[in-house]
Amino acid sequence: MKRKSYSTDLSAAEWHRLAHLVPGPKPGGRPCKYARREILNAILYVVRAGCPWRLLPHDLPPWSIVYHYFRQWARTGWWRQLHHHLRPCVRRQEGRRPQASAAILDSQTVKTTEHAGVRGYDGGKKMTGRKRHLLVDTLGLVMLLVVHPANLQDRDGAKLVLAALASMYRRLRLIWADGAYAGTLQEWVAALRRRAAVRLEIVKRSDEAIGFVLLPKRWIVERTFGWLNRCRRLSKDYETLLPHREAMIYIALSHLMLRRLHNKGTF
Repeated sequence: MKRKSYSTDLSAAEWHRLAHLVPGPKPGGRPCKYARREILNAILYVVRAGCPWRLLPHDLPPWSIVYHYFRQWARTGWWRQLHHHLRPCVRRQEGRRPQASAAILDSQTVKTTEHAGVRGYDGGKKMTGRKRHLLVDTLGLVMLLVVHPANLQDRDGAKLVLAALASMYRRLRLIWADGAYAGTLQEWVAALRRRAAVRLEIVKRSDEAIGFVLLPKRWIVERTFGWLNRCRRLSKDYETLLPHREAMIYIALSHLMLRRLHNKGTF
C-alpha cells in the first residue's frame, strides 16, 4: 500500500536529479529492503520536522536503518559532495558563473542540549553551545562551512573556515564581514594566496545609527541563517558529533537548492 506523501518528500523530478549521485549498495550484500529514495525522504523529514530518529513515522523506513545511512554518508562526506554538486547548478539557473567572485562571512551561535559533545560559552551572546561559521556567495548559497565550540573567537573560527581558500574557489576575490573580524585576520586572508589574493572588507555599522540598520551585503548571510532556522532540527544543536551537525546543515541546504532548481521556492 502506497503511503501518503509528506511535504518534505522528494518529487519525481528531484529524485531524477539525485538518483545517479546516491551511493548504491555494496557488492555481495543482501538485497536492499528499502529504496534509497525512501531513505532520503526519511532523513529530510527528520531535518525539517525536528523529531528524534526514534520518533520517525511508522510509514517511513525504520529509524535504525535511516540513521545508519545518515551516519555512513556523513562519515564519507557524501552530504558535503551533494551540496557542492547542487550549488553551481543553482548559480547557473540564476544566470551566474559556477564559482563566485565575492562572498560574505559570519557566524551564528546555537544552544546545545544535554547531549555529550564539545561546546563552549559565548560571552558576547551569553550562551553555551556551538557556532556555525558560514561563507556564502551573493545568492546566500554556502561555499564553506565549519561548526566549532562557541567559546572560539570569530577571528579564530574564521581561519578554520577560510583556510580552504588556499586551494579552493580560485575566482573569489572579495569577502565582506562585520567588525568582529577586523584586525590581523585581514592580513592573514590576504596571505592565503600568492596570486589572486582575497581581500577581506569590513562592513561596519555607523556610530550615529539608531535601531536596526540594513548593512550592505551583510543581510545576505543573515538570510541564510534564517533559511536554516526553518528546519526545526537546526533550531538547536542536538548532535553529539560535529560532523553530524555539519551534515545536517548540508542536508537542509541541499533540500533548499533542490526546491529552487525545480521552481518550488524554499521549504
